[in-house]
Order: sequence, then C-alpha cells, then structure tokens
Amino acid sequence: MLNAQVEQRKEDWREDWRTRCYDCYRPIDRCFCDKIPTINNRTNVLIFQHMRERFHAFNTARILRKSLLNSRIVVDHMEGLAKAFALMPFSVETGLLYPGDGAELLEELSPIEMPKQLVVLDGTWHHTKTLFRDIPQLRGLRKVRLAPAQPSRYGIRREPHVSFLSTLEATVAALRCLEPETQGLDQLEAAFDSMVESQLAHPRSVDSVRRKHRPRAPLNIPKVLRNNLQNVVVVYGETAPGTGAAAQAGHENGRGPVYWVAERLGTSERFERAILPSSVLPESFLGHLALAESAFSEAVSIDTFRREWGSFLQPTDTLAYYFSNCTRLLDVIGGSSHLKIYLKSIQLHRGKKNGTLEELLAALQVVPGGAHGQGRAGKRLASSIALTRYLNSCALD
Repeated sequence: MLNAQVEQRKEDWREDWRTRCYDCYRPIDRCFCDKIPTINNRTNVLIFQHMRERFHAFNTARILRKSLLNSRIVVDHMEGLAKAFALMPFSVETGLLYPGDGAELLEELSPIEMPKQLVVLDGTWHHTKTLFRDIPQLRGLRKVRLAPAQPSRYGIRREPHVSFLSTLEATVAALRCLEPETQGLDQLEAAFDSMVESQLAHPRSVDSVRRKHRPRAPLNIPKVLRNNLQNVVVVYGETAPGTGAAAQAGHENGRGPVYWVAERLGTSERFERAILPSSVLPESFLGHLALAESAFSEAVSIDTFRREWGSFLQPTDTLAYYFSNCTRLLDVIGGSSHLKIYLKSIQLHRGKKNGTLEELLAALQVVPGGAHGQGRAGKRLASSIALTRYLNSCALD
C-alpha cells in the first residue's frame, strides 16, 4: 500500500511539471507570461540568487530576468556564488541594493551619482544576509537603499519587516529612480500584481506557506502600535555629560537635551535640533556622540527649542522611544501630556528581558535603514524606528 502511494505521488509530480510553464514556473492555467513586458533597461541588473530560491514557486527574480533585457541571474550555492562574484568586473559605478549602515538613499542621489550597474541579492531575508556575510567582496561594494512609501504588495510570501519588498518590487523601485524615463515598469508591476492575485485565489497553498514562516507575535504590543502608525512619533535625545551636577548648579539646560531627533512615521516628517549646552562640550564627548563641533553651529536655546518642539507635536501624537532617559527628557522639554510608549518594556520573549537595542534587532534579524539624523542620535533613531515597524508588522500578522 505504501509503495503504491509513493508511486502515485511521483506520477502526480510528473504530471504537475508536464503542465507547468517553464518560463514563469507557474501551472499552465495560471501562466502570466503574456502579461510580462519586454523592457529595454539602461542600468545593468545583476541578480545573485541563493540556490534554494531557484525553483521556489513564488520567486520573482525569474520574472525580472524574462522582462529586463539588460539583466542576468547568477545562481549557485554559496561557494559557487563567491567564485562567480570574484570574476565579475565591478567598478565604482556599481551599487549593491542592500539596506544597512552606510547605504545611500537612491531618491536623494543626483543623476551623476546614480550607479550604472545594480547588484541585487535574491532569496529570503535570511539567505540574503548570509550572502552578504559570507561573500567578502559584496561588503566592498557601494550600498544603496530604498525608502518604500508603502508596504510590499507580495501577499503570498511574508516579509520579516513591513518595509521590506520582494526582489521584483525592490528592483522596479530602484529602476524608477535610476531611469525614470524607461517604459514598461508599470506593466511589469501589473504582471506581478496579476500573479499575486491569481495565487491568492488559491488560499490553501498560500496559507501553507504562511504558516511555515509566521513569526510569534510579542506578548504585549500596545494597541496604538497595532494600527497604521500614522501619528506615532519616535524620539531620541542626547544629554550633556555631568547632567546631574549641572542641574544642581541651576544651569538652564542642566536637565535638558543637547541634541534631539524625532520622526513622525505616518508622514516621515523629521525634527532635528542641536540645543545650546550649559558649557562647552568636551571633544571626547562629541566623539562619543559621533557629532562634529559644527553640528552645534546653529544650536538654539532651550526655550526656542521647546517652542519649536511644541509646534512640531500634534495633539493626537503618540511618542515612542527605547532609551529610558527619554522619559525624563520629555518631562523637561514638553510632550509629557502625550501618550508615551517605552519600547524596551514590550515583552518580545517570555521570561527574558530585552538587552541593548542593537542586540535585540540582531536577534530579531531586523536591519535598520540608514541614519535618520546626525551622529549616534540619528543611528539610534533609525534603530528605534525599525523596531517600531517590526512590532507593527507582527501585530498585523
């Protein structure tokens, strides 16, 4: 009986591949090749694909390869990809589409700064991180990134973060920046949407994929983070050394910040100010904050800062922060009447306290985007925003 079942499964598999399109790898009745446009793109697109993605039913890199005339896919196991990469004639005009520290935002580059070749890593987020880690030459490439205005429309496969995109979506978004005049990108996205809609019409197969990768949601996500984050403002502030003594001495800014950054997630409005300290900040301390002395060339008084911060805030805003000193700072500068969320208090793992923000993001496999401001403050704000969006994506699951 068992042998008969095995043979039947083999026959079903053979029948499946006899009725499958070898271009898009979808069943014949769901083939969408006639919707995929031919695009004469100027920027060379080189896709390094993890071997496990090659025959994945929902992989989008093969759609790109079929559509983009100036593109190529290199697929292999890690060792083979590393060897292939070493033979590639990359130049200073090559850009690796990968988020993280040092990545330049494509939308902010001038035409002359745009890369002429785009390297894209294709695979799950775990696969792409492994490729980046294990192929040293990748880390030597100039990195560029995107700032998606909306979440991925790829409802078939779950992304680990609300701001992550599929390979096709990310590549199309990059090409819109690199060569906005190129025709066919809208049609390519429409073909992608058609594929997604067709597959979502078969919920059993989609649900089986989703169940395998569904993350366990944190235990106590506040209700406001379960919504669309429209009025969530993430904040971070730096204080001067010797704050306690300065406060006791009665200095005007003894208890306040010397540098403050914030961002409203719904609109991406950013607030960044340097505040006049009560005394000259030591050079060693500026180095600790990763700030140059010039960052304080336009510093404002604490009273001016309070007025500007009050004008930025809206009555419906919720203030989110990971670092505990922000509680006291908000009492000093204003905003204490707003709803506040201490992100570090959200229980991500039962019975285990959260460590540093960097350790927590590493454990969650969440990579923050580029700095959202100058110095350490900008990086810490970016990390706090990444955690906030991660919590939101878990709640939406």
